[in-house]
Amino acid sequence: MTRGTAIPETVTLHVPFHVVKRGGRKEMQLPECAKQPRKTDSTLVKALARAFRWKRMLESGEFTTIAELADREGIAPSYMTRVLRLTLLAPDIVEAILDGKQGPEVTLARVLEPCPLVWEEQNLWI
Repeated sequence: MTRGTAIPETVTLHVPFHVVKRGGRKEMQLPECAKQPRKTDSTLVKALARAFRWKRMLESGEFTTIAELADREGIAPSYMTRVLRLTLLAPDIVEAILDGKQGPEVTLARVLEPCPLVWEEQNLWI
C-alpha cells in the first residue's frame, strides 16, 4: 500500500486560551466556544467547609469568641472573620460552588470581600 502524499512530521495546533489564578494556582481558561464542564474549586469548597464548621463550633458554645477559636486553629482572627462571612452567602451561590458551576469571577479572594446581606443582591454583587 502506497500513499499519495507525505504525512508531515510536525503538526501545529493553535488553541486560544488565557491563564487565570484560581485559589493560588494557575488554570488555563478556554474560550466560550470550547467550554469544558467546570471542576469544583477545592479551595472554595474547603473555605466553605471551614466556615460552616467554625460557625457550628461557635454556636454550640464550644468556643465563646472568634479570637479564642482562631487561637486554637492557629490562624489570625481577622482571617477567620472573613472566612466566616461565607456562611452568609445565598444558598444558590453555595450550591453552585459545591457543584463547580460558579462563574470564573467567583474566586476565594472575591467571596472573602464584604458582600450584601440580602441574598438577591448577592447575585448582582458576584
